[in-house]
Parts: sequence; structure tokens; C-alpha cells
Amino acid sequence: MSIKQAVDVLKTEAESILRLADRIDENFAKMVELICASGGRLIVGGIGKSGIIARKIVATLNSTGTRSIFIHPVEAMHGDLGMVGADDIFLALSNSGETDELNILLPSIRSIGCKIIAFTGNMNSTLAEHSDIAIDVGVEREACPLGLAPTASTTAMLAMGDALAVVLSDKKHFKSSDFKKFHPGGMLGHQLASSVKDIMMTGEVIPCVPEDAMMEEAVREINRPGLGVTFILKSDKTLVGIITDGDIRRVIAEKKQVFEMTVKDIMTKSPKTVSPDSPAYDALNIMEEYQITVLPVTDSLGKVIGILHLHDILGKGAFRFNGN
Repeated sequence: MSIKQAVDVLKTEAESILRLADRIDENFAKMVELICASGGRLIVGGIGKSGIIARKIVATLNSTGTRSIFIHPVEAMHGDLGMVGADDIFLALSNSGETDELNILLPSIRSIGCKIIAFTGNMNSTLAEHSDIAIDVGVEREACPLGLAPTASTTAMLAMGDALAVVLSDKKHFKSSDFKKFHPGGMLGHQLASSVKDIMMTGEVIPCVPEDAMMEEAVREINRPGLGVTFILKSDKTLVGIITDGDIRRVIAEKKQVFEMTVKDIMTKSPKTVSPDSPAYDALNIMEEYQITVLPVTDSLGKVIGILHLHDILGKGAFRFNGN
């Protein structure tokens, strides 16, 4: 019984969305042109479940290149209306079109100079009558067996919002590079899913000195690529140790003569390493656990084939461990 009911709910909501496709007409095209021509923002408002859908539509619009904000109709009547300007467009969401808290706001919106667009399931409603453009998002029935809880109606409203956002995005020639700009978190997620070998540095940029080197040579090598470290290698590239800026500062603080020492006197033996086939998030976890910013990338024989810096994972912006 429960499986059949769940299937019925999904079918009802899917059918409600499909019926919207038959109602896309010149009003939709006019809405798109109106928004594209506006120099302001798209202000989206609604009460209750429609308000929740309004917030989601605003989030989608903003991430696809259309500046939008959500306004709560009640709060708007108590001061938030000050965020609305004459160049803005007001998109009102109400299935019934008779939501008092929303409709009472319309004269004030109109007096500011805003155009009004409605998403409503009742094209004969007060909201539709007082809007410049009304978009029909009505459904034949709710998926709720009692016909009371907004289900199919909110799904239809959300789908129409998605349709609007996508069409606006295309009209504004919104590119994938723009999307990445607005989604740094998404970019980070993509970067962390990469393999270490995809983002590590290789070749001459890898700072390294032989295991019999003096510290003067090691300091020069640390300075060369500016990564704050140098690796100590055997003649076959096998990693035997690492020296960091911090290691040198600690030696200086102990009033020792750094340039009279060998790299073996200072290096950290058996440093933490990462495999080239490891995902970047494994490398980041190692860096966070041990409070380090650079990892040698070694093959199965322990030979250095690359170097991974925290900036290669997170970019050049400021970062602190522990999520701060």
C-alpha cells in the first residue's frame, strides 16, 4: 500500500509539471524580456510554503546570473520594503492568489514603481488581476490525499521558477566560468575529488638537495621555488628527509650556526608523503592532521615524483586549519 501511494504521489507531481509545458505562452516570453530589460533586481515574495519555494527560486536565480532577493510580505510592511527600488521587479508567489499578507503589499509595491509578476494557480484571483504579467502554475489536484497540504502545487511553482532561471541564464549568455565564480564551494569540492597527480607540481619546480649537502645549499634551494621546503634525496630520487622554513627558524632560535651544519643535522626523517593516485581530500586530511602545508608525492618505491602544496588544493586565498 505504501509503495503504491508513493508512486501515485510522484506521478501526480510529474503530471502537474508536464501540464505546465502546455501553458507556456507569450506571457512567459514577456516576463523574460521584462526581467532582462530591468536594471534592478528580481524581488521574490511569498507566504508559508510559497515563501519556501520563493527562497529556492531566489537561490537558483542568483547562482545562474540573475540578481535576486527574497522578501517576506509581512516584514516588508514593517520596514523591509525599503530594500525595493523602482528598477526592481516583484515576483509574487501564491497558489490561491488570495493570500491577504501578499496582496495587501501590492499597492505599496506599485507605488514604488515596480512591475509585478505573479506565479499563481488562480488566473481570476486578486493577485493575477493586479499583476502586469500572470503565469499560470495551477494544478488539477494536490498529491496529498486530503487535498490540503501544498504538494503538487509547490512542485509546479518550483519547476516554473527553474524554467525562468534557465531561460534567463541563456538570454544573458551565462557561462560555466561564471557559474564557477559564484560557486567557490563547488569548485573546492571538484578540486578535492581530483587525484593528487592531477594537481601536483613536477619537474624542476621540486626543491631538492642530496643527502650529503650542506645547509647553505639547502637554504638556496628552499628560496628557489619559494615553497618553504626542500626534500633530501638519495641519488636515485628516494626520499630520506625534508627541511622546512620552520626547521631553520628553530635552529637559529637555539643560536646554532646553520651554515656549518649538514642537511642530515636538521632534516625530519621519514616525512609524511602521499601517493599520486590518492584523492586530493586524502592529502588535505594529512595536512590538517599534522599541521603541514607541503607534501612530497612519492611512488611505490619511495621515489619523489612531485610536490603538493596546500595552495594547489585550495587556491591562493587565505586558509586556516580546522575550518576557520
